[in-house]
Amino acid sequence: MEVILTADVKGHGKKGDIVKVSDGYARNFILPKKLGLEATPKNLNDLKLQKAAEAKRAQELLEEAQALAASIAEKSITLRVKTGEGGRTFGSVSTKEIAQALRDQLSLEIDKKKLVLAEPLKNLGTFTVPVKLHPKVTAELKVKVDEL
Repeated sequence: MEVILTADVKGHGKKGDIVKVSDGYARNFILPKKLGLEATPKNLNDLKLQKAAEAKRAQELLEEAQALAASIAEKSITLRVKTGEGGRTFGSVSTKEIAQALRDQLSLEIDKKKLVLAEPLKNLGTFTVPVKLHPKVTAELKVKVDEL
């Protein structure tokens, strides 16, 4: 029997896959637990329409991320921190402070987890911080660290 999976089934496939399983397995396990639907022409058509809608939504998200990346690339933010001798900062600038500065200075809501810092910023100067907006889109944000 052919079944359209509505959830991941270990050893058989992922959600949205059309798999061939034995009649008993389908009747006794997959269908009662709502892990799949019988592959009727109506259900196959519904699956096709659903995949098309998901692809369209994914394309829209990609375009939004690209537009946001373009706007971020032409802007920069400034952070002011206490410093000691030699331009070393007391503490460091982390993704949390950068996300807060984005919110305050540019009115952009970007999650701190999307900011990719190899290590916290501990010196004064201008740094380029990658911002992962989408799996295929990474923006470059200029962060200037000044002393108070």
